[in-house]
Amino acid sequence: MLKLSGVKMNNFVLNSRLLNLICISLFFLGLNSIFCKLALSSNFIDAFTFTFFRLLAGAITLILIYFYKTKKIVISIKSNWLSSFTLFLYAISFSYAFLNMDAGLGTLILFAVVQVVMVIFSLFFKEKLSVLKIIGIIIALLGLVNLLYPQEGFEVSLFHALLMIIAGISWAIYSVLGKNNLSPLFNTMDNFTKSLIFIGIFYIIFLPENSFYTKEGLFLAFISGSLTSAIGYVLWYEILPKLQYITAGVIQLFVPIISILIGVIFLNESLTITLLLSTLTIFTGILITVF
Repeated sequence: MLKLSGVKMNNFVLNSRLLNLICISLFFLGLNSIFCKLALSSNFIDAFTFTFFRLLAGAITLILIYFYKTKKIVISIKSNWLSSFTLFLYAISFSYAFLNMDAGLGTLILFAVVQVVMVIFSLFFKEKLSVLKIIGIIIALLGLVNLLYPQEGFEVSLFHALLMIIAGISWAIYSVLGKNNLSPLFNTMDNFTKSLIFIGIFYIIFLPENSFYTKEGLFLAFISGSLTSAIGYVLWYEILPKLQYITAGVIQLFVPIISILIGVIFLNESLTITLLLSTLTIFTGILITVF
């Protein structure tokens, strides 16, 4: 019997456990887009309320899990403030962007931006970039440019694209801050809990009007917060210390493919030629960069 012990990626080996964690985490990241888009497009809930209950559900879930494992509740006063803010900024920009953007398209923009930022951090921390990695990155970015360039029959709201770009930058910084974390569960719990402070400040400053929710909207927000976000982000923080910055950025480009497929099948989103070509181009860039 043959046993697959690992897969070689850019001169290091991912064992089967790490590969499983990566697959689960990326799948959960993809579902976040679907749950958010479904809730907003169906008018089950508004963007602010969805974000608030998503973060609240994540915080409650992680506090309960941490208490179950340690029999104590601890919140850090001195650390995790920047990561908590970037988590909030990602979540709020993410929700408002999906008011006028398909799940697949939004996720594609989000994680293409994440890749760019992670490449910058990779260069800053002097990680080695081979010629193939550079070629793969360029190909993936060309796919993003093709996606955002105005074309007849395919338009992207630049304002909502900008919001998704902000979400992408925020998520990339959140990922970089988790690269050296020693306690994924504690740090993710701390981040979700403190993010509620920032969303409270957002509410005071901007006073979002016309807030509403239905039981379906609350259900999707809580599932997104407690399962695909809370658990998914703990897994992501578990994975990050074991990956290079560039690899952590590029593998996330699998997420849009997941979201596009689910969006087409379950949300009746259109799969245009532009979107298909951009997706294939970005996917090709991923394969060249990672393997």
